[in-house]
Amino acid sequence: MASKDWARWHEQYDDPASPLSVRLALVRAHLANAITAAPPGTLRLVSLCAGQGHDVIGVLPVHPRRDDVTAVLVEADARNAGLARERAAQAGLTSIEVRQADAGLTANYADALPADVLLLCGIFGNVSPDDIHATATAAAPMCRPGGTVIWTRHRRAPDLTPLVRSWFAEAGFDEVAFERPATANLISVGVHRLSACAAVPATALAAPADRLFTFLAS
Repeated sequence: MASKDWARWHEQYDDPASPLSVRLALVRAHLANAITAAPPGTLRLVSLCAGQGHDVIGVLPVHPRRDDVTAVLVEADARNAGLARERAAQAGLTSIEVRQADAGLTANYADALPADVLLLCGIFGNVSPDDIHATATAAAPMCRPGGTVIWTRHRRAPDLTPLVRSWFAEAGFDEVAFERPATANLISVGVHRLSACAAVPATALAAPADRLFTFLAS
């Protein structure tokens, strides 16, 4: 079975009325709010399966705190990673590092953790329920206390979003928002903030090579 062409998949963003563009607008709005709400000083942003960086690079250039943000974008597809680097350079965002790597392996970005903002967008619709659970659970030690996670997932049957929301709650997160616009593919955007008193394990990750998720064949 041929794998999905992830670079071509991004062409859906060219249509401002597409479900992906609707989702992108929501993610950008919540990302801007999360950056604004972060404590003063330098903050870390980590985006897994970052694609061409439309969310992060669409927010930072005009954000009042752009100079506070150090971002690591992790993307496996070489073409998408290259385009993300080009977009970041064109926007003058020298504090963004784009890594062409498997975001399912924590070893590829463990040095950038814990994050003040963690983006898990475009992941949960492409991996198994067990991997979603594992990633939601692992998100707590991957974030600083008070850190924000933004995630996306479709609501097609069987709708797993109620479970995903409960998994983040069990991991010590408080729900900030859950958006479910009326679109053809039933997209949703969730925002969770790690409680300052959450019982997070002392070790950030169990092992440097922990695998959180693997994309299913498409």
